[in-house]
Amino acid sequence: MNQAARHEVAADFLPRFCAIRALFAVVVLAQVLSFVLVLARLPAVGDPWRQLALISLFVQWVALGSVGLLCLARPLLARLHPGPAALISYLLVLLVTALASEVACASGVVDGLDGGGGHGAFILRNLALGTLVSGLALRYFYLQHRARAQVRAEARARADALQARIRPHFLFNSLNTVAALTLSDPARAEEVVQDLADLFRVALKSDQGLVPLADELEVARRYLRIEGLRLGRRLRVRWREKPLPPGLRVPPLILQPLLENAIYHGIEPRQDGGELQVLVSHRRRCLYLEVRNPLPPPNRRHRGQGHHMAVANIQQRLALAYAGDAGVTTEVRDDEYRVRLAIPEDAP
Repeated sequence: MNQAARHEVAADFLPRFCAIRALFAVVVLAQVLSFVLVLARLPAVGDPWRQLALISLFVQWVALGSVGLLCLARPLLARLHPGPAALISYLLVLLVTALASEVACASGVVDGLDGGGGHGAFILRNLALGTLVSGLALRYFYLQHRARAQVRAEARARADALQARIRPHFLFNSLNTVAALTLSDPARAEEVVQDLADLFRVALKSDQGLVPLADELEVARRYLRIEGLRLGRRLRVRWREKPLPPGLRVPPLILQPLLENAIYHGIEPRQDGGELQVLVSHRRRCLYLEVRNPLPPPNRRHRGQGHHMAVANIQQRLALAYAGDAGVTTEVRDDEYRVRLAIPEDAP
């Protein structure tokens, strides 16, 4: 495991118990444990339904109390190494178990739960069961988080490689464009240099997380301006933007690679060029970015294989940023190649 993965494991060991999804999972698992405990005591129990109700009540006390305490303690635990964080979590669960056992004894619920042996035996059994269950749960959380951290580190490395990658031919062609404009149009040449510098500044930043959508669209426009100067009338760009809510954020450099591929695989191979369309829309709390380009001539469509690598890399970046809630779809329709990104408005 690399350094980034080890850091993530140390920084955030426990899941977010405050989230509704995690809370629901805890309640369901606690109820399953209650069923198992009742089945394990059959046929010794007199009324299994009464036993199930009492055991469910007690187990849910412990489960929800532990979740609440761990939720409150999570900001502190998240700053600790997995070892101390696991030990403190372990002790908190046992503390809740002991307190719930005492409450059960004081309220008389223990009379239907202890199965003989008295107050002390009842608490010891509960602590033993809490030790086993919490130990298994914490071990599972640790292994799951370590595996997830490894996947994130590998995905981030691939994302960094994509984010820092702009094809050498684009750089050389852009420099040739600047050289050609230096004598004929120095002011425009200066604009191209500035656009190119801004584009590379974004490409070389690998740790900025999500960026405002407006910044990402501006980077795309700068890139298309540079390519427009190189290709002239062969590149025709049409933007179709619908009203968007403020504050939308996306992973950096998520659109430019699609535009680069659309030009390289769809516009350049055609003698008369073609129209590149960029569609930006928002509905049902989801942002949609779509790039459309004409298909190349049949004898040059082998270049289109490069689309798949860019799309696969962007899929990995979106999976890293949105935990699988974002998506990428591709299709060929009406002699066009279309790539569509669906990005949820709220990052997890």
